[in-house]
Amino acid sequence: MSTVADRLDTSPAAAWLGGVAAVVAALGLGTLVAPETVYDGFLWHYFWGPVQADAQSATCAIRPGTTVEYLYGAAECQAAAEPVAYPGYTLVSEAGYAITLVVALSGVVLLLRRLDIAADVRFFFAMTPFFFLGGALRVVEDADNATPAETIPTLIKPWLISPFIYFTLFFLTLAVVAGAVVTVRRGLLPAVGDGEGYETPILVAGNAILAVTVGYLFVFGADPQSPGTVYPQVIGVILTLTAVTTAGTWYLTREFLPSMHEGTGLAGVVVLFAHALDGAANVVGLDYMVALGAGPNLVPKHPVNQFVVDVAGAAWPFLLVKIAAAVFVLYVLDGPLFEESPRYAVLLLIAVTAVGLGPGTRDMLRATIGV
Repeated sequence: MSTVADRLDTSPAAAWLGGVAAVVAALGLGTLVAPETVYDGFLWHYFWGPVQADAQSATCAIRPGTTVEYLYGAAECQAAAEPVAYPGYTLVSEAGYAITLVVALSGVVLLLRRLDIAADVRFFFAMTPFFFLGGALRVVEDADNATPAETIPTLIKPWLISPFIYFTLFFLTLAVVAGAVVTVRRGLLPAVGDGEGYETPILVAGNAILAVTVGYLFVFGADPQSPGTVYPQVIGVILTLTAVTTAGTWYLTREFLPSMHEGTGLAGVVVLFAHALDGAANVVGLDYMVALGAGPNLVPKHPVNQFVVDVAGAAWPFLLVKIAAAVFVLYVLDGPLFEESPRYAVLLLIAVTAVGLGPGTRDMLRATIGV
């Protein structure tokens, strides 16, 4: 006689969908039963409100009743009744996004298994343009904010702001990947390279979208009628510091921690580059814009960046923190993990690289075109 557990669908996909549905239902029910506590005091205060404030270039956003108002003075924000949402991140929101990322990664692994793709690092390299694309799209919104006549619709702008831009980029990437896999498997496109050959169409499509986005930003910066200005010295210094840091870290780890490269190989270089770029962009953007003749220094957007600057009095320790984090991740992603769960290992590489290259590209391009 079958048990209840036997009759239930306990597949990993069903368990994942059930867990996510339960959390969504709990938040939805909480919003209906206690909206001021669950939605206003938690969801809006820490997650949606900061994005709305950022989209309107406001100092803060407040939610009196069921409406949202934007304030542009620090004194007004301090005097406002809670909930008050400020642009940027808090420790609560970053913890929430970290949990969401882990859950999302698990779901994507199940999806990749269903599609039978992404079993080796070739898929990781095909994703490389999309790592840069997230940061570039974010700067499109920065450029629009700097323009008196904003052109991006209000409903769209929050989806070009972190963290919701990650959802935008995810669905864009998913469309490109699904399109490449379907067209190659149905013979509509020739397979190029090893394996099934869908990686090349993904790489080409990603580079094309990235080229259009970055091209738009540089045209915007070069236009004398726009508020932007191209500062080539900024991107030159950032990329030089990134390259030197990546090469130095790669050499030292190959000498003293050779085992950490057994699983990742050359993909490890991309991971190191991603976090070196994030660190270098922060160092230059926060401390050396004035010295480079590129306008005022930028201000930290994340609690970790702000904490490092407040404690050290400078941004350069953040570069060390980023490199240390990248080395730790590569050490964890050793050979056995790639052998036991290759798709999960590849997806971890993608996620770790994206959270470095995304903000790093945004900071670099924003500083380069002066918005």
